Amino acid sequence: MREFDRPVRFPGEVFAYFQGGEDPATILRAAHDSAQMLLHRGRESDDPAVLERLVAYTDEHGVDALAELWSRSSATSLPGILWRLYLLRVLIRQDPEGISLLFQRGTEVLNTIDATVAGAEAPTGPAEIRDLADRILRGVFQGDLGVALDRGAAFCRVTSAGCTSVADDLELTNPERSSELTTRALRLSQTATDFASAARLERNGSLE
Repeated sequence: MREFDRPVRFPGEVFAYFQGGEDPATILRAAHDSAQMLLHRGRESDDPAVLERLVAYTDEHGVDALAELWSRSSATSLPGILWRLYLLRVLIRQDPEGISLLFQRGTEVLNTIDATVAGAEAPTGPAEIRDLADRILRGVFQGDLGVALDRGAAFCRVTSAGCTSVADDLELTNPERSSELTTRALRLSQTATDFASAARLERNGSLE
């Protein structure tokens, strides 16, 4: 196996598993092995540059490589939940203005501690929401994976509540946009459930 040219590149043979329609069990094993490798790589290094490259992996390489490796994995597996964390960061960075508005609305209508658990600075603007996405993902490698997943779940619940609230406001004047936001709210709610379930598995030592 070649050494990494950069601290976060996957070894070539991991991607080779996907060539030619290999056996699904082999692909699944590659997904789990690569997720464990990435997690170990981040936690064993005390170089801040390694951590930042891990967090910003999709900024340079896009999501396609990670999608091919992990997107078919169960949400209750390490590769599946890491995929969802990276995808959440990508979605936030694609539209920080819109997501921050939805998150801020969620903090206003949701009477729970989720906004505090998520850890965004208030008021939450585009810069704060981008920073939150980075801090949640950074916590995977730098802190407690269960805590990072709990923060991701809380973020999704708050933003889902914001989507629902704005969708209600637009139901009569812009039904198409209202429907889009309702669909997004449902997806965020499901992702929150996925994160919370994975956090419980992590604490039980059974997230693999």
